[in-house]
Amino acid sequence: MPTARKLPSGSWRVRVYSHTDASGKKVYKSFTCTDPSKKGKRKCEDEATAWAREKESNLATGKTFGASAAEYIDIRRNTLSPRTIEDYERTKRLYLPDLDGIRIDDITQQDIQRVIDKHSEKLSPKTVANIHCFISAVMRQERPQMAFTTSLPQRTKPNLYIPSDDEVKTLLDAVRGATLELPIMLAAFGPMREGEICALRSDNIDGDTVHVCENMIKKIVDGHTTWIIRHPKSTDGDRYITYPEFVRKLWENRSGRIVDMNPNTLCKAFKRVTDSLDIPHFRFHDLRHYSASIQHALGIPDAYIMQRGGWSSDRVLKAVYRHAMDDQTKEMNEKANAHFSELYDTKYDTKK
Repeated sequence: MPTARKLPSGSWRVRVYSHTDASGKKVYKSFTCTDPSKKGKRKCEDEATAWAREKESNLATGKTFGASAAEYIDIRRNTLSPRTIEDYERTKRLYLPDLDGIRIDDITQQDIQRVIDKHSEKLSPKTVANIHCFISAVMRQERPQMAFTTSLPQRTKPNLYIPSDDEVKTLLDAVRGATLELPIMLAAFGPMREGEICALRSDNIDGDTVHVCENMIKKIVDGHTTWIIRHPKSTDGDRYITYPEFVRKLWENRSGRIVDMNPNTLCKAFKRVTDSLDIPHFRFHDLRHYSASIQHALGIPDAYIMQRGGWSSDRVLKAVYRHAMDDQTKEMNEKANAHFSELYDTKYDTKK
């Protein structure tokens, strides 16, 4: 097992023989740990040992990270959605050029940590976590025994906005009879996503029930953006939603695609309307949060809300409920304090 030596700075370092270059010079792989304790020494030695073990057992392939990442993406083109493939390609192109030319067997935990630290300064914790997820997936493809100890930025509380009943009513009054009226109702009373609304066809509607089974997504082909319709990414997205009678009347005489827009034009049109009204600006997607919040307030079980909205987990619902609780905290505090004040005055005010 390689033995770490302490540097004057207090850090631990291990050097492991890698190979001999064309000039006959021996090349060593260096591993360091800034933790000056014995724990840091063990960590440094463990990383060096793991790398040496993989090298000796020929698990290393000699391919660069860039080549391995491209191969990882290509293998999954027929099984993952075009949006996911596009996200992978964007991550590789924009955030991982520092790793692109490095051989897979030469990449250490420190190399990965440096990339994560670099992007943590400007990107959101969620984006950084997605970058690390892609890196680890590519690395495990070539080095399945590699253990990751990357420190990721702490996730922040999502900044959600949930429109009120009055704001939704103001919005609907402004678009009554207009193109946006039906899309807004499908999102607020469904809830359906932008892509699901734009992909909806009359063939998938039976009376007052919508079969959500298609989604319109963006795809980049030769540098140009196009929109395609695919099945939902997960089985939870394939669902049936029964709408109120007043919503059914808006689509009953339509055939083909119910909404002749793509998600981009839909969201831009929605923004123009909200900007013209005396209400806070919020996204079209926030209408889904409104729908979930109202159903929760009505006492509808979470399992039903998740099924109706096509959520595969309750993570989003918890974030929505937490936000709603934050909005009500001041009101609840005032109500509690008023009760306690009344109790105090009644008990201790001798004049009364």
